Order: sequence, then C-alpha cells, then structure tokens
Amino acid sequence: MTDAALARDIDATCRLTGEFTLRSGQQATEYFDKYLFEAEPAMLARVVEEMVELVPAGTELLGGLELGGVPIATVLSARTGLPALFVRKKAKDYGTCKLAEGRDVAGRRVTLVEDVITTGGAVRDATRALREAGAVVEVVVCAIDRSPEGENPLADVGLEVRPVLTKAQLDAARG
Repeated sequence: MTDAALARDIDATCRLTGEFTLRSGQQATEYFDKYLFEAEPAMLARVVEEMVELVPAGTELLGGLELGGVPIATVLSARTGLPALFVRKKAKDYGTCKLAEGRDVAGRRVTLVEDVITTGGAVRDATRALREAGAVVEVVVCAIDRSPEGENPLADVGLEVRPVLTKAQLDAARG
C-alpha cells in the first residue's frame, strides 16, 4: 500500500485546476503536472521507491516513455540495477533511426515506465512498436493512473497497469 503522505504530497505539488486539453484530446478541469514532482529529486526518489516493488520479476529492460517516463526510468534503473531504454514517440529519421534508445529489445522482457496514464495512448503506441521489434511487453508501471477506477485503459493491448498512485488515492489525499 502506498504511503498516504506521498499521495498528499504529490497531490499538493502536482494537481492543477483550470481548462486543459489532454494528449487524447479530452478536455479536463484538472491536470497532474508530473514535471513538478519529477524535477524534485527527493519527491522523485519517493515515487521510484514505491515503484521498485511494482516491477515484475523477469524484467530485463525498463522502457521509459518520452518525455515524462525518462527521468523516472533513469532513477528506477539506478535503484534496481536494470538497464534503461528510452522510447521515443516516433523513430528518429536521422542517425540510427531508432524508436528505442539503448539495448536491443528483440526477445527481451521490457517493462514500460510512464508518468501519468489517462487513456494510455502513448503507452499503447509504444507497446505496439516494441512488440513489432520483438520485445515482450506485458506490464507498464506508472506514477499516476488517472483512468476511471476499476478500468484498464490498456486491456485492448493486453497490458497490465501497475500504478504507484491512482486518481482515487489522490482524491482521498485531499481530505
């Protein structure tokens, strides 16, 4: 169970109110600005400490999604000793032309690392691309899952979501 103090601190630091357009195109009156905790070393370390236990056994690579998943994956990699992989939104059209920077993914178990999941669009795209490259992708760990409670927005691609915090936990932390 995640520390309630972490939920309170993340909520107080990251929850913004106003009018926001999400990546999915959805409109929202609340937004969790994850960069506000990712840029704070002590808070990022607390999130990663909770995330360590969510990484499934057998993980060979931690795939941090551009951009918000990269700092989390980097710290998680340093904490667990598992190599990190940095997954772009689209493959570069120059140099190595890679989608994923780091070790080869073919035949390897990759656990994706994301900051916030609402509909899972970026994670879905990365999952499909990595699977096409031969990776075994079954789990995504994330700092915040703000999808509706009890729903898995990535069930359509057979991906298990393991969050440090859910929107319900953040709402409860507000008291």
